Formats: sequence, structure tokens, C-alpha cells
Amino acid sequence: MSVARFVVDQRTNYQVPVAFTCALLGISISWFYKWLPRTAIATGLYTKRDLRRDTMDRAVKVMFDKHRGLHGSPRLVLDLREEGWTVSEKTVANSMRRQGLIARKIKRRNGLTKQDKSKAPFPDLIRRDFTATAVNQRWVGDITEIPTAAGKLYLATVIDLYSRRLIGAATSLHPNAELAKAAITMAVTVRGGKEAIWKEEESERVIFHSDRGSTYTADLFTRACRNLGIRQSMGRVGSCFDNAAAEAFFSSLEWEVLSRNEFRNTTEAATVVSDWCWNFYNTDRRHSAALMMSPINYENAALTPRAAA
Repeated sequence: MSVARFVVDQRTNYQVPVAFTCALLGISISWFYKWLPRTAIATGLYTKRDLRRDTMDRAVKVMFDKHRGLHGSPRLVLDLREEGWTVSEKTVANSMRRQGLIARKIKRRNGLTKQDKSKAPFPDLIRRDFTATAVNQRWVGDITEIPTAAGKLYLATVIDLYSRRLIGAATSLHPNAELAKAAITMAVTVRGGKEAIWKEEESERVIFHSDRGSTYTADLFTRACRNLGIRQSMGRVGSCFDNAAAEAFFSSLEWEVLSRNEFRNTTEAATVVSDWCWNFYNTDRRHSAALMMSPINYENAALTPRAAA
């Protein structure tokens, strides 16, 4: 029996995915598919239904790998449709199941919030309404820890609620006000500088929402916000729902990056996390709050009609 025929028999008789059998035998899937089409059907080794299913499996695997193994069936079906496929989410989910393609691993994180009771918190201007009608209306942010074999690295973020775009991200060995300030300063720079976001009327200035941690009530950070023309807003202590949008970003980071890597040092961690943030999350990852587009594509789509006008 030929190797190719053995692969076909495993698929036809035992529903063993082609990708799995090829990997087990140490042969390439591309070689198998070069052999497969007409010869297999003509000799009765493979049915047209088998061929359609394996062609779909191959397309799903290619698209899954293209998106770093991070898109599940709801996102992959949109990716495939953009490539011209007529396919349902159920079909994609079944294909992923056959091939053992799993997009996420759940991993919970510990909170870093430590309140400074000597500092009065800012009022909650968001009240769990994580929407915005334009850029630079409402931003949210938080700090998380990234474990490595050489110690912890801390990441501070700033996210625009309009598109869920990450506009500020800074890392440090310490989760302090300097780190938070670096992230908010980066966000302002990305949005064109202080002149681009400044509003004379205080009520119209961009809101930055965070938890009540001492990092965000520290004088260094609050002064920076005032100087940049940013209004601070804070949720309640111990309520993750009051800053759910920032928490959701970290959940994605943990599922898609941290659970898949064991970093040797903080430099390696910073490199991998930065690559995911700027080269995948903002540019490629579909977001339900952005009409299942990437944050940057969502912002560009909103700007296109205005430019045409």
C-alpha cells in the first residue's frame, strides 16, 4: 500500500484528519495534496465529499496559522469569506475540531490594584458604558504583570473605546506611576500630540478611565493628565466590571500570548508582547466591538466616507 493511499484510508475509514496522519508519518501535506485530486477520485480511493472536506480543512488550517492560531471559528469564518469562501461558522468549527485546532487557553490573572486611601478617587464618568461615538472621547487603561523566569515585567495600557485600539503601551520592572505616565504619554503622541486632543471646554476633554489604584492617584500621574488635557475617571475598588474593557484586553493577552509562552527574561517577554500588540491586535485581530474588524481597519473605515466627502 502506498503512503498516500494509507493517508486516504485513515481519513475515509477512521475519520483521522489528513494533517494528523501526515505529521505522524513525517510527510508534507502539500505533497499529499499534489497526489490527491484526480488520481484518488478516479481510482475510488477518495470521494468528492472527502475531497471537499479535506480542501476545507486545508483552507481552515492555512487561515488559522496565518492568524497565529488565535482566531476561533467566529473570526475564521469572516477571514475565509473575505478570501472568497462560502462557508458557515458551524462548518469551520467542525473542521477545527477534526484537526484539533484550539484558539484559546483560559488563564486567570491576579489583580494589582492597591488603593492609596490618603488620595481622593476621581468620580466614575464611564459608569460601565464602554462605548464612544468618535476617537479620543473615552480611553481606558490598566496594568498587568507578565511572568518570566528572570522576574516579572509590567505592562500599562491605554485603549480607545471607539475602536478598541491600543494607543498606549509601556513596560517596566515596576508597576508605578512612571509606567502609567509613559503609557498615557504614548497614547497622546499616537493621537497626534497634545494639540490634537486638547479641548478648551473641560467637559469635552478626553476621559481616561482606570481603577482606583495608587498608581493612577499618584501626583506624578494626575499632573500629567491635567497637563495633557485629560479628565480622569475611576471605577470602584474590587469591581472588574467597572473597567471591563481594559480587563478584556488583558484576557486576550493572557489567552493568546502568555498561556502559549514561557519567557526566559523580561526582554524576551517585552519583544513578544509588543509584537502581538502592534502587529496583531491592532492590525489583524477582529473585535466584536468594532464590527468584527481590527481596530485600525475600523478607524480607517470610519474615516473613508469623511475623506470622500
